Amino acid sequence: MTGSVYPVTTGAGGVVGRAGRRTTVVGVSTISPDEGVARRLKALACTAPLHDLDARKGRLEWDAVGYQMAEIGLQAIDQVTLAMDFDHGADHGEVVRRLLPFVGAQVPHAPREEHARVAQWVIDNLVNVGSIDRGFAVEYGGSDAEGNYVRRRFDFKLLVEVAAPDGGVYLRASDEAINVLVGALDTDVESAQEAAETKLETLIVRGRLGDARLAAEQARYRTVQYAESLRRKLEATRRDVRSVDWLDAVPALLNEALTHIEARYRAETMIKANIADARDEATEPGRRRQAAELVEVVDDCIQRHTQLQARLQEAGAAFRAEQDRQQFSGRPQRPSVDVFGQLLRPSLGLTVSAAHDPVAAFFTAGTGVSNPVVPSLGGLVETLLTPPTDRDPFGSEVPEPELAPQPAERFGADTWAATDDVLPRAGRDGDTASVRLSDALARARTAGEDLPQLVALRAVHAVGTAIGTARTQGDPSVLIAVDDGTVLADPEFGGADLLLAVAGVTAGRVTAGRVTAGRVTGGRVTGDRGTSEE
Repeated sequence: MTGSVYPVTTGAGGVVGRAGRRTTVVGVSTISPDEGVARRLKALACTAPLHDLDARKGRLEWDAVGYQMAEIGLQAIDQVTLAMDFDHGADHGEVVRRLLPFVGAQVPHAPREEHARVAQWVIDNLVNVGSIDRGFAVEYGGSDAEGNYVRRRFDFKLLVEVAAPDGGVYLRASDEAINVLVGALDTDVESAQEAAETKLETLIVRGRLGDARLAAEQARYRTVQYAESLRRKLEATRRDVRSVDWLDAVPALLNEALTHIEARYRAETMIKANIADARDEATEPGRRRQAAELVEVVDDCIQRHTQLQARLQEAGAAFRAEQDRQQFSGRPQRPSVDVFGQLLRPSLGLTVSAAHDPVAAFFTAGTGVSNPVVPSLGGLVETLLTPPTDRDPFGSEVPEPELAPQPAERFGADTWAATDDVLPRAGRDGDTASVRLSDALARARTAGEDLPQLVALRAVHAVGTAIGTARTQGDPSVLIAVDDGTVLADPEFGGADLLLAVAGVTAGRVTAGRVTAGRVTGGRVTGDRGTSEE
């Protein structure tokens, strides 16, 4: 896929039948479409990607029905056009940031992440990410020299990703994108600029500041388009000075550009004075605000003219420098190879066995030189003659490690000691009194604030006590907890009202007796509500 193709049909010039023959119909003109119709079809085609945004938003995996994608696309082109200059384009992240207020105004209840996602999706579609050449194409009809109907292809781009001298990737608006903003195509830049400036001055004199701002913005777009034509000439000169006519065409372009800048300076200075008078005479706050905004637009136009003038002054020096560089650089020894057109595309049409040899040869030559197994004689001698490095017999100094502070323990030693007093403990004869968890919690609340939490944790930990671990560690006794079905009635904790007791540990088995009225005896633990096997 080389780009999105949008078919455009033309209804002018009669009805075209089979084999390209024209069929004459009574009452319908049979004149072939002229260049004006072709220009209008191209202008219509440049808006097709914008309409396609709204057509495809319903098929997204996330809800984007509430967004007007075509409006967001026009805003994106506008922001890129105003942000780019000669050396750099518009920063991708900056364009997304400028679009967020406009996108957020359409669906204000959506999160900011969704607004950024919508802006990113619109920019990617205007760049046409996913296609090979990242462009668009349209098919339209016309007549050849013999009067036959033929189909032609018009390739265009709206936003282009270009590499900057500093290695970054920026966005630039194409001529077609700027034409989408001003609503025209293939117009003469100088005449359109003069017409826009004349219209702007007339509107200001009549006091129509709202329409004057729109005309000023169109004049600014024309100035950007005029600067783009000069930038492409200089860029082509840096690639090959022979591709640009520096004998007649470029000097004429430079003279016209200087004349254009001089005329625009006079016009914009006069316009700015009229705006100042309109702003001072205005009594309504709305008109004063419109006049102030119009001043900002005209100031931006003056700034762009200054940048264009600086580039015009550097154009001659750039041509001479490129001429000297390219004249003494020498011709390439081998012609360049189109990897995509001459290698990849023909290889895709071959079978796997037939494509193996050319693909293997390409990757063998394209992976670079491998390291030799045996070093060269010069490298070996250099290695042998290199003096050994002095080493400290005690080794290098051990750096002082940066130790992270240990986290403070939640329960201190005093709290642990207090829980030992609340929980049951073994007596002198090995027997112990069992304690209900509810009773232990009630006693803990009178002893300390954090004590009930630690008592509850130790009681839960005592359920299913690992007797083998206690025997291995040599513990004389362990705390055990048994659930006999009693429900815990506590304002802070819930669950079972566990029966807590201490059992002694011997080398062979656990010496837990039977609990009768709080005493440990026999081989099971009994409480007030029944008997449970340990």
